[in-house]
Amino acid sequence: MVTSYSIAEVAERSGSKTSTLRYYEKVGLLPAPARNAAGYRSYDDDALARLGFIARAKQLGCTLEEITDLVVLWDSQRCAPVQTRLQNLVTTKIDDAGRRVAELTAFTVQLHEVAAMLSRHTPDGPCDEHCGCGSDVTTPAAGVIPAELTRRRAPVAVAPDPPVACTLEASEMPDRLRQWQAVVGLVEAREPLADGMRLTLTPAADIGAIALLCRAEQHCCAFLRFALTVEARGTALEVRGPPEALPLVHSMFGSAP
Repeated sequence: MVTSYSIAEVAERSGSKTSTLRYYEKVGLLPAPARNAAGYRSYDDDALARLGFIARAKQLGCTLEEITDLVVLWDSQRCAPVQTRLQNLVTTKIDDAGRRVAELTAFTVQLHEVAAMLSRHTPDGPCDEHCGCGSDVTTPAAGVIPAELTRRRAPVAVAPDPPVACTLEASEMPDRLRQWQAVVGLVEAREPLADGMRLTLTPAADIGAIALLCRAEQHCCAFLRFALTVEARGTALEVRGPPEALPLVHSMFGSAP
């Protein structure tokens, strides 16, 4: 026996609004339903299954055009083509999400730099070009940072390389080591570099938190250089330093096979 549902019942069961169901019908995502004797729309279990599939695609960030393509494949009643298309879409969206994470990470670090600048100089009077809140300061999200952070200065003598020494207080070291041990626990693979190591991280890694940890570490270990990369082969942390610092890098992050 075929069960039939009114548009209100389908809306309740699928979590969609009745206006959404009508829109899906208009754009071809949902076939025009049968009509009962009174002329009202009458849906069946196939329509509910189809709406469930559409909802799943929306959860994965698929666009209306992508969902339309997926529904055509889904109608063939063969899983393999659907999986193949969905796999391609999901892989692309992973890369896109990684880029957005990298942008947000850079934005977060930038905001910390601006916050630090804002506390360094407070004029006794109106704002000036160095206080950080004047007209030359625009929203970092727009890709522009305060002039205080980017202004070119007159050439100065090149400073000597920082010494291979950590300035972190002894009382702070246990907590810092625990933080790095947590990062090491998220390492999937290690690749030796000429001046350091590349650590491939699991998808569970909090890139924003790691970026802030790198920034804190660079303050006390100025001889180390850190870089977070997000690319097709995965998210990675690169740690570099002078030759005499390599034993420390290997002891902190492990040795590459």
